[in-house]
Amino acid sequence: MAPQAAPAASRMASTPDLDVVTIPQLQERMTSGSLTSVSLTAAYLRRIRAVDPVIGAVLRTDPTALRQAAASDLRHRTGAVRGPLDGIPVLLKDNVDTRDLPATAGSLALAGRPPRDDAALVTRLWEAGAVVLGKTNLSEWANFRAEKPTSGWSAVGGQTRNPYVLDRNPCGSSSGSAAAVAASLAQVAIGTETDGSIVCPAGMNGVVGHKPSLGLVSGDGVVPISSEQDTAGPMARNVVDAALTLSVLRGDRAGEPPRPVPLRGTRIGLWRLPSLGPEVDAVTTRAAERFRAAGAEVVEVALPHQDRLAELEFPALLSEFHRDIDAYLATRDGPRDLAELVEFNRTHPQEQTCFVGQELFERALVAPATTDPGYLAMRAELDELSARSIDETMTAHRLDAIASPANPSAWTTDCERGDNDVIPSSTPAAVAGYPSVSVPAGFVGELPVGLLLMAGDRQDQALLSLAAAAERELGAWRPPRYLPTVGG
Repeated sequence: MAPQAAPAASRMASTPDLDVVTIPQLQERMTSGSLTSVSLTAAYLRRIRAVDPVIGAVLRTDPTALRQAAASDLRHRTGAVRGPLDGIPVLLKDNVDTRDLPATAGSLALAGRPPRDDAALVTRLWEAGAVVLGKTNLSEWANFRAEKPTSGWSAVGGQTRNPYVLDRNPCGSSSGSAAAVAASLAQVAIGTETDGSIVCPAGMNGVVGHKPSLGLVSGDGVVPISSEQDTAGPMARNVVDAALTLSVLRGDRAGEPPRPVPLRGTRIGLWRLPSLGPEVDAVTTRAAERFRAAGAEVVEVALPHQDRLAELEFPALLSEFHRDIDAYLATRDGPRDLAELVEFNRTHPQEQTCFVGQELFERALVAPATTDPGYLAMRAELDELSARSIDETMTAHRLDAIASPANPSAWTTDCERGDNDVIPSSTPAAVAGYPSVSVPAGFVGELPVGLLLMAGDRQDQALLSLAAAAERELGAWRPPRYLPTVGG
């Protein structure tokens, strides 16, 4: 089936337009009886069967999804609805533990028995009545294996493609979650980020991605890179769905949609990143012009300490990865620690079909322990400088948020070359543990570009409200066309 024809399933009279419908609209229909979770879930399953062979975003669907939906329909009929996510189909990145489904991090080393328990965030989704639709592909080991990886590729799932232009990359590591949401294969998806792995794929696939403040969402049962920076977060086609999903992930089952704040009177710092190219900068300029037209004050800023953050972050992550992945692997069947994982990759040719390297694993094996004074000093400096880079900038300019481009235009996927990415905008909030949100801002030709908004620690709700206002003013979303390629 041609991918352009696939959306027909979402246009059935009994099913809402999956590309544009929001969670509040779905709940309104389920409450009135004009829609059931079973019919909604079935529509998404049909769409996965029709569209996913083209983009490779969904690794597997949950065989119990329709039974989960039927249980939600009973709750809707009996007035026992558990909240806004009750009956809403959700996809999970495959580094999130699920006891009844494989959770592989994209690696054959974990492709045997499922984990013993659900991740804490999955338990919260169950308790909120969400329908776990299945698992999404990702960059293997969340892009923390090779020095020159190819984002969106894993030995378990192969290559995920960008649904806007199929030979272009979806960015990593939450590539499958972003591509699936862009192609309307679920209402929302869960991604994870250490630095950029939610907000870059969100921007590059034309969707909303929210990296929450560190600790707001439990990391228990999520395959780690570093507990100092890792967080799961929601990905959706609109800010309201992302915000409602965050409410559930953080333990507030009732959740309220964000109220878009008037942009008039707000102050937004514009952090330009010339390294992403003049076309991306032009998208950022147009966004700033829209904000000014809506009454916002936009001032250009430069965040300090970025060179030092770039110098320190990677060595610190190597030490933290060795500590945290060893602790995680001890809970699973398969390699018992990082050393055994390195040996597994050496002896399994399927792990080398796109790129051979596992240089980051090997460097992590010999990195200083997290008890080493040199490491401790490095992490302390990282925490201080990253927080200061945002806090001092916001204070000096009296800002409500800082805005910057979330991504370059998508590069061509190429296993031999690896990624061709330069994405510095995610680092300050990622290292500081502060929130950031990517919203669609525009296009370079056929390729989406996101606008990244960041703010201070635990300012998630205020930032989501501002993101909703930005989304409304920019009006930049459009559905993918699944083009095979484009020139240039």
